[in-house]
Amino acid sequence: MLRVGLTGGLGSGKSTVAGIFRSLGAHVVEADSLGRQLMEPGQHVYDSIVASFGAEVLNPDATLNRRRLADLAFGQNRLAELNHIVHPAVIAAQQQWAERIFAEDPAAIAMVESALIFEADREGTVPGWRKRFDRIILVTAPEDLRIARYVERMQRQSSPFSVAELEADARSRIAAQIPEVEKIPLADYVIRNDGAMDATRRQVEGIYAELAATARV
Repeated sequence: MLRVGLTGGLGSGKSTVAGIFRSLGAHVVEADSLGRQLMEPGQHVYDSIVASFGAEVLNPDATLNRRRLADLAFGQNRLAELNHIVHPAVIAAQQQWAERIFAEDPAAIAMVESALIFEADREGTVPGWRKRFDRIILVTAPEDLRIARYVERMQRQSSPFSVAELEADARSRIAAQIPEVEKIPLADYVIRNDGAMDATRRQVEGIYAELAATARV
């Protein structure tokens, strides 16, 4: 069995890479998806967020306004506060998921896709989080390309904000993360996702072959 962390900053394309790993046979869970589930009304994480950030982060139907929450977290330098609420619960859910996978298949590759593997370790929200993984894979791309991808994605989602506003939002989010140049030496594998999809897929296939061989040992 092998526990793998797949990470990359905003717009790096880690979700695309995760999809390729999944198609090859890896079991993949998205930290964002787990986080969204834990932020639903009735969950402890939801209650803690409302207690810390107030009713202003709620929609009329009492669900969390994730955009407003993100604005507060990034715009008012409260990201660490939010992460201290969310990260421990997400990690616990990831561990339970991986245990179920390995119980069914001892030679499985359990891969967690998360943007903040290194950040959580540095911030101390989940001490030693990086050590929970046997391998770390970092997906990288130039910052200008990452910003452009973010703007394009938000426009596809019919964002009401202008290109300039979206670019500023992307830069603030990137600034809140550890620079890629600092992450690269800490990763076991680095995937450059700045070219043709075929080139990215070849990198993923090579890494997957090595991971699968290790998982079977």
